[in-house]
Amino acid sequence: MDGRGSVRKHWLGWWLIHAVALIITASLLRGIDVSSFWAALLAAALLGLANVSVRPLLLLLTLPLNLATLGIFTFVVNGIVLWMVSWVAAGFVVHGFWAGVWGALVLSLVSWGLRWAMDRL
Repeated sequence: MDGRGSVRKHWLGWWLIHAVALIITASLLRGIDVSSFWAALLAAALLGLANVSVRPLLLLLTLPLNLATLGIFTFVVNGIVLWMVSWVAAGFVVHGFWAGVWGALVLSLVSWGLRWAMDRL
């Protein structure tokens, strides 16, 4: 397989794992709703785009606060990004700021666990 095929396979795997992680996160938390697998796929794609475009800017703007809290404020930034994605992703709803913060924390743990499990297969 050429390099492009392996990159596509890696990206597709990331996308599917994060869509499943969004569904699991929504089932664990009351403040997050995902209406369907398609909505989870859309939200996962938009979350990936937001994480490479919006999140770095937010981290830069909040750098002093992030340094003062020894990086813990990163959870707040991740929650804001998750909450912002819910504004544009049809079928994916984050009910408020704190649901976004807790959702980002649970989502990162669930997606880490799923990636870990997939690497073991």
